[in-house]
Amino acid sequence: MDAKKRRRVGFANMADEGVEANECIKIFLVNNQDEVGLANGFCIDPIDLNHFFGEDGRIYGYKCLKINIWLSTVSFHAYADITHEGTFDGGKGITNLKPALQDIFGETLLEKSEFLQTFSTESNYIKSIITSGAVLQCYTSNKAVDSSDTHCNGSNGSTMEHQIVRMDLQSLPVGLLYSRLVPLTFLLIDGSSPIDVTDPNWDIYFAVKKMPSTSGDYCLSLLGFATVYRFYHHPDSTRLRLSQVLVLPPYQGQGHGRHLLESINSISITENVYDVTVEEPSEYLQYLRSCIDTLRLLDFNPIKQNLKSAVLSLEMNCVTKKASRSQVVPQNWIAEIVRQKLKINKKQFLRCWDILIHLKLDPNNCKSMENFKASISTRIKSEILGKDSDSKGKRLIEVPNEYDHDMTFVVYCPGGGEELENLDETIDGDRSAQEQQLNALVVKQMQAIDDIAKKDHCIGQVFVQIKAVEEFIILDLMQNPLQHFIVL
Repeated sequence: MDAKKRRRVGFANMADEGVEANECIKIFLVNNQDEVGLANGFCIDPIDLNHFFGEDGRIYGYKCLKINIWLSTVSFHAYADITHEGTFDGGKGITNLKPALQDIFGETLLEKSEFLQTFSTESNYIKSIITSGAVLQCYTSNKAVDSSDTHCNGSNGSTMEHQIVRMDLQSLPVGLLYSRLVPLTFLLIDGSSPIDVTDPNWDIYFAVKKMPSTSGDYCLSLLGFATVYRFYHHPDSTRLRLSQVLVLPPYQGQGHGRHLLESINSISITENVYDVTVEEPSEYLQYLRSCIDTLRLLDFNPIKQNLKSAVLSLEMNCVTKKASRSQVVPQNWIAEIVRQKLKINKKQFLRCWDILIHLKLDPNNCKSMENFKASISTRIKSEILGKDSDSKGKRLIEVPNEYDHDMTFVVYCPGGGEELENLDETIDGDRSAQEQQLNALVVKQMQAIDDIAKKDHCIGQVFVQIKAVEEFIILDLMQNPLQHFIVL
C-alpha cells in the first residue's frame, strides 16, 4: 500500500483526544525581526489560553500541533507560526484556529511578511504617541540596556531614564495603542476585559524607558501601563479606581509597577480626589499596594500617637476585653484624616494599620504577639459573622468552587424557628469545623501581614539611612559652607 494512503488510514482510525491550548501554544516577546523564529527568545507564561478554545479548552484534528506566536514590543503586532504533521477528523471535527487566535489578538495578528515590516515601518510607534503625554515622574537606572533592545542601537551601557506618562484614553492614537495592548491583558491579567476607550473618564499611565540612539536622538520602549477610571463622588468630588496594571514580563521585578502606583497616588493628592480604590486586585497587586501605602503611613505624623497607644495596649493588656480591643482599632477620625491627606480609603488603611502595628511590636514578646493575633482573629470573625454572631446563630460554611482559591465560604443565619441541631444534620460541618476555617483565615492574614512587614522593614531601614545622610550633609553645610562652595 502507498505510504501516503497508509498514513491517512492511520489518522482516520485515531481516537482524537485533542490537545490543550496551553500545551501546544508558546508566545514569545520579540524586540527585532532577527528574534522572530528563534525558539530561545523570551517566552511569556499566559494565565490561561484554554478558555479561548471551546468549553473544554482543547484543540482537535491536528497531529503534533505547534503554535508559536511572536509578539512585537515595538509595534505590538503579532504573527502566528502554525505547524503540524497533518489533519484528521477523529469524531470532533478540526478546530478552526484562525478565529480563536483572532479572539485573542484581533487586528494585531498579521501575516509574516507584513509582521516583519513593522519593525522598520513602526520603529518609532511608541515614541510618536507617548511624547504628547504629561510626564509625571522620572527615575533613572544604571542597568545596562538589554541586548534585545536592538531597535534602539547605540544605547548599550548608557544610563537609562524611565518615565511615567499620563494620557487621555479618549485620544484616538492613545486608544489605538491601548487596543494593541489588549491581547496582553487577556494573556497576563486574570479575568481581564477591554475598557471603553470612548468614555472620557478613563486615563492611562505608561511606564516607558528612554534610550539614546546612534542618530543622536532617542527612542522609547514601553515597559508597562495602568488604566484608571474617575468615578463621581457626591457632592462635588471624584474617586480614582485602578482597573488594570500590567508590567511586561521582561521588566517585572524592577520597580516599574511601584512607580506607576506612586504616580497615581501623587495625582490623587494633587487633584484632591476623594480616595483611590482598586478593582479586584490580584494578590500580588494588593501586596505591592499595601507595601507602598504602609511606607507612606510610617511617616504620617497624625497617626503616630494613635499607633503608639495601640502597640502599648497590645503589650500591656489582654485583647479579649472589649475595652482593650477598641484601643487596637484606629478611631474613625484617624481613618478620615488618612483619606483626606493620603487618599487611602478606609478598608485599605485598616489593612495597613495591622502591618504598622506588626512593625512596631517586638517579635520576641510572646504576650504582645499573641494579643495581636487575637485582635486579628476577633476582627475577622466580626467582619464575617457579625459582632453578635454567637447569639444570632450565624454559621460559616465552606462551599466548593471552580476557581483556584484557598477556600470559599458563605454565611448562613437560620430563620425563625430553625434549630441549629437540624442545621448540623444538613450541612457538612460543625462549630469546630467553623473554628478551623476561621483560624485558617487568620493564619493566612497573619502571614500576609508578616510578609509585607518584612519587606517594608528593609525598605524603611534604607530610608532611615538616607535621612541620616541627608541630615549629616545639611548640618555639615551649615558648619562649613565655604568648604562646600569651593568643592562645588
